[in-house]
Amino acid sequence: MINKQRISRRPKNEVPDLELSFEFFPPKSDKAEERFWQALKKLAPLEPDFVSVTYGAGGSTRERTLNMVQKITTQTGIKAAAHLTCVDASRHEVDEVVRGYQRAGINRIVALRGDPSTGIGEAFVAHQDGYNNAAELVAGIKEIGDFDISVAAYPEKHPESTDWNADIDNLKRKIDAGANRAITQMFFDNDHYWRFMERVEKAQINVPIVPGIQPIHNFTQISNFAKRCGASIPAWLLERFEGLEDDPETHALVAAAVAAEQVIELEDNGVTQFHFYTMNRSSLILALARFLGRKSR
Repeated sequence: MINKQRISRRPKNEVPDLELSFEFFPPKSDKAEERFWQALKKLAPLEPDFVSVTYGAGGSTRERTLNMVQKITTQTGIKAAAHLTCVDASRHEVDEVVRGYQRAGINRIVALRGDPSTGIGEAFVAHQDGYNNAAELVAGIKEIGDFDISVAAYPEKHPESTDWNADIDNLKRKIDAGANRAITQMFFDNDHYWRFMERVEKAQINVPIVPGIQPIHNFTQISNFAKRCGASIPAWLLERFEGLEDDPETHALVAAAVAAEQVIELEDNGVTQFHFYTMNRSSLILALARFLGRKSR
């Protein structure tokens, strides 16, 4: 039996104190940047706990990430977190990025080992003078300053983990190194999250494990990415989107319903923190916030 923590359903007239956060990626063109700011402007009234900006493979978007996080902080007042990986970089290079964030007044970092520069599914090879894993990266960041650090967690196990014990041990090392919370990889079956939480509790990991929610703006795109990163697509989900490739209106309605079912079930069973992967879009996120009882303020 899955132990859904603190599991009495909340009364329907009770609005929970929710913490929402949103992930964006750095835009690559002026037009994309315009869409970025439009999406952020629409989501800002939801008063997110923070928004994060991703960091390209091998630090390929390093300057854009820093630029966007600085702009978010200074122009909107929203707390912003910069992603950071240790792929193809020495400790000195990574530490200089961290110090750059520090000088810019950025004190939140999403610390990730990162996917191999050769592609998802390939073996990760650390730089000869670099951090070997995310736990070492977290420890290195903490040596530089008292940053608020988020790390990754995997409800269906990281594809490179040999077994669940290894996967949970890796998460525990990241937390013990100083991480404040873990944000999960996307998942579409909540049972994966509940089973993962049982393992987390058994390992006495006592930081928030925030579910990462991926609204399905494009089913083909999201399902292909899910396969590469080890997130399963349930058969029922495949059936719901079957035949909707050329019907964007119905696709959007189904996507909203699917995501609403997921977040409401999580919320009803005690989850009060959600991290949304926005794909730099706002419409589905705004709808989901409404389903969760959060309106623009």
